[in-house]
Amino acid sequence: MNEEIIIAGFGGQGVLSMGKILAYAGMMQQMEVSWMPSYGPEMRGGTANVTVILSDERISSPILNQYDTAILLNQQSLDKFEPSVKPGGILIFDPNGITRPPQRKDIQIHQVEAATEASRMMSSKTFNMIVLGAFLKLKPIVTLENVVHALQDSLPARHHHLIPANEEAIKRGMEIIRKVS
Repeated sequence: MNEEIIIAGFGGQGVLSMGKILAYAGMMQQMEVSWMPSYGPEMRGGTANVTVILSDERISSPILNQYDTAILLNQQSLDKFEPSVKPGGILIFDPNGITRPPQRKDIQIHQVEAATEASRMMSSKTFNMIVLGAFLKLKPIVTLENVVHALQDSLPARHHHLIPANEEAIKRGMEIIRKVS
């Protein structure tokens, strides 16, 4: 098993933390893991992306040009990374703020209305967990139990009261993802 993932969007959408939680969960499952963040100096509002590799074998390099899965949360990221999805791969996007939807015919395209759902749940901070749930529905490479443990390890103790809401958001993301093509 070797899964190469790019997660990209605006700073503040929880892109880096989503990748970190995936990486933590992978480590809990004894996987080889790489987590490589990239963000501009603007932080919130600027672009951010993270490459995550989860594998049963040693990872030779964290630098990738093509990905098995792309999770793209804004138009800039969609424009930049859609061509980098391997043929047969998966692209997941939130349509909020997307003016030109994905065009590729040689990949699976899935939509998750995470921004709308987070608003409906009155919890904008769970946006990234809704997206993570959508990904895990398609590629259950880490267990929900380990994702919850990863949340416990990555969140400061003062925020542990938010873990049940995050777990609920993950489950909701699993329910609302839909295939576009």
